[in-house]
Amino acid sequence: MRTRLALPVALIAAISVTATACQSSPGGDSADSNAKGAPSAASSVADYNPTPYDRIKDGGTYTTVGTFDDQGNPFNVNATLTASRVWAWYNADAITYSPTGEVQYNPDYFSDVNVAVKGGNQKVTLTINPKAVFNDGTPIDWTAIRATWKANNGSDKSYAASSTDGYDQITSVGKGRNAKQAVITFKGVSPSWSSLFTTFLHPKAATVENFNKAYVKKAHPEWGAGPYTVGKWDSHSGDFTFVRNPKWWGRKGKLDKRVYVNLESTAAINAFKNGQLDYVSAVDAESLRQIRGLKGTEIRSGGSPFEYSLYFNTKSAVLADKTVRKAIEESIDRTQIAKIRFQGLDYREPLPGSAILYSFQKGYEDNVSDVLKYAPDDARKALDAAGWQAASDGIRVKNGKKLEVGYTLLGDDPLEKATAGAFAAMLKSVGIRLDIKKADEADFSNILSDRKFDLFVSGNRSMDPFGARYLCDFYCSDRDSNLTGAGSPALDKEIRAIAKISDLGKQAVAANEAERKALQEYAFLPLFSGPSTYGVKKGLANVGATIFYNPLPETVGWEK
Repeated sequence: MRTRLALPVALIAAISVTATACQSSPGGDSADSNAKGAPSAASSVADYNPTPYDRIKDGGTYTTVGTFDDQGNPFNVNATLTASRVWAWYNADAITYSPTGEVQYNPDYFSDVNVAVKGGNQKVTLTINPKAVFNDGTPIDWTAIRATWKANNGSDKSYAASSTDGYDQITSVGKGRNAKQAVITFKGVSPSWSSLFTTFLHPKAATVENFNKAYVKKAHPEWGAGPYTVGKWDSHSGDFTFVRNPKWWGRKGKLDKRVYVNLESTAAINAFKNGQLDYVSAVDAESLRQIRGLKGTEIRSGGSPFEYSLYFNTKSAVLADKTVRKAIEESIDRTQIAKIRFQGLDYREPLPGSAILYSFQKGYEDNVSDVLKYAPDDARKALDAAGWQAASDGIRVKNGKKLEVGYTLLGDDPLEKATAGAFAAMLKSVGIRLDIKKADEADFSNILSDRKFDLFVSGNRSMDPFGARYLCDFYCSDRDSNLTGAGSPALDKEIRAIAKISDLGKQAVAANEAERKALQEYAFLPLFSGPSTYGVKKGLANVGATIFYNPLPETVGWEK
């Protein structure tokens, strides 16, 4: 599966699944997430062969499909999930989360963490491991924390930062009792502060020029740190390899090499079957059939912190009209879309009701169902009232112009084509023509950054459990990460106030209320999540469906 990140918690994905498009059934509310037989929550099962460090053998190679993307700095607004995953193999993994979202501090970086609240303001003191040093010999100290904050807090608009949320609550980052201690002071309390410093930047990487451009199609191992460093970075083939870092002070990486091979998703299954790969995504019935039962292979499947949604570009001429946007959403039978995506996978889930929390998380509410129903009859009536009259070919016309909406389709994956075909059939039934426009996967970044789409399906992956933190990235009208362009200054103000609520439970309540208001712009429609399913060679440790957990690189390897 090829995934791309458009938001700090978000990633764009085109899943390879073979399926046949099916038309939606007329009328009824079959998109109700409480439909008969649907589970009340998506799976929260983790399946990754958790193995203690001392039970992993020393040596070996771990090979998967993958390549580097244009922007390799995960803090940059143009970064992808791939960038974050690649970064984690040769840069600091200072804070991680368990599969269910509990915070885990890595003592190889932070030997002590103290959080205190005084006078209503939070102070976080990070004591950095005295041995910690960047590969170029620069000590990892409080200046790295300060540099990361300054690049991301929004005070200097020259930084193309992915998200300023949380960083903008920090009033200062100072030196503690010595240079190996960073004292972070917040205005108010930030319950999700740990998500701000899961990794950090070398001060040299935190200048405007380097933050924006240094990692474009390049790696900078000299500014990195960790058990592995770059061994090979082939800009021609897209292949690259990580090897053990001789300058690492912590637990040694168990693997000799971590290898990424640049292959299309359709070639990945064959490469896995031929023994060239140790791990592969199995997201459709056909790929699952091909690898299930292979000698030396096991299937690992569990919950998924992914969500795929339909984005509306409200700046395009036809979708500037909220009536048209709402009619499109009312015409889409999400249950049928889910059936197409999950065909042959023996998987069911409730339809997603939020962009910020998953149905298996505390505080989740089905906000979509509160503001929208599958109602094509209502869509027809609304379009009639708005002056869009049906022509002889069934497509509506107003002031001599047909009601046509573009849909950008990346690549030629059969499942993506099936999904587009289903959308086209659903919209045609209410008099809207869907103009499917094919684009190369390589054009992805430009399509989003230049808003070259009307409708576009994208997917988001949460890297941490603090969904409310990312409310602004989805819905604030002044955020580049808000792909739809919808929103209002009044709602922006309400959303930003939510970030300052210190209690996570109360924050979730307020976030859900704000999201319901944002969804009434009818510019964003959650579609499905799906399972995380992988084919894995037996004996591979700490790899698979991990939900919020990102295993430390040194813990990945082969069982003894």
